[in-house]
Amino acid sequence: MAFRAFGAKPQRTRPSVEALLRRLETGLPRIDRITDVYNAVSIAFLLPVGGEDLAHYAGPARLVRADGDEEFDTVAAGQPVAEHPGPGEVVWRDDRGVTCRRWNWRQCARTRITATTTTAVFVLDGLAALGIGGLQAAAAELTESLARLSPQARFASRLMGAGEPR
Repeated sequence: MAFRAFGAKPQRTRPSVEALLRRLETGLPRIDRITDVYNAVSIAFLLPVGGEDLAHYAGPARLVRADGDEEFDTVAAGQPVAEHPGPGEVVWRDDRGVTCRRWNWRQCARTRITATTTTAVFVLDGLAALGIGGLQAAAAELTESLARLSPQARFASRLMGAGEPR
């Protein structure tokens, strides 16, 4: 599994889509319209999808391996806490710190999408089993669903391949 390749333990840190699938029987939590849409696409295509509020970013998003001293703001037991990724962990980050750990496993509190989000970036982690066609279909479904929520919205996309600078 791709997540094992960078040190994630599948029983402890499941990909976000697997966590969603485990909740299907009892019903997914309703978060907000945008998050609910990307969660539905994640389930429909069986791929991790993450969304970030760009208004809360400091500098560009970049996919890197963590040094281990970067800050990741999250919530534990209802209280804000700061965590740090392990050295070598694959993370999305900006100039302030980690915005998402282990690709799309867990997003930080600072850049999470809310009802007031007006600019966002979505990351779809298309692994080999899905293929480029499946990834493009998931992206099209996400775009179409978001456009139904907000017909005046504008969209752009970028496909990043293995080894491409982030």
